[in-house]
Amino acid sequence: MTAPLPETLRPRTFLRIDHLGIAVPSLEAFVPVYEALLGAPCEHIEEVASEKVRTAFFSLGESHFELLEATDPESVIGRFVAQRKGGIHHICIAVSDIDAALAEYAAKGVRLIDKVPRAGAKGCRVAFVHPAATGGVLIELSQAP
Repeated sequence: MTAPLPETLRPRTFLRIDHLGIAVPSLEAFVPVYEALLGAPCEHIEEVASEKVRTAFFSLGESHFELLEATDPESVIGRFVAQRKGGIHHICIAVSDIDAALAEYAAKGVRLIDKVPRAGAKGCRVAFVHPAATGGVLIELSQAP
């Protein structure tokens, strides 16, 4: 386990918690569950082929729930569901400048999964902070197009 991060580590580019990523075995089975729980329809379903995942989004004020279904059992989400049967996979923070956030983290020695952003759902640029740097929580940074 790595040491706690310095208190000064908070890029000015942070906007809000964008979404909670929730891994599920099947969107077909769980979209209706979340529609009933939230009293609102699913707003957006999309396949992110590069990540081998299908996503379904639900709004909750300014934040969202993102359901994640693996399209390949060997994908990150596929392995997560196989090991844990599903559950919260990550917390996503919306940022105005993902490159600046990553540069600041790298300069401060924060362990990153992604040193450069990659393509995410809804055309966003995303990058992940390694859970070893955050006490076991996978953090996604996301910049809207």
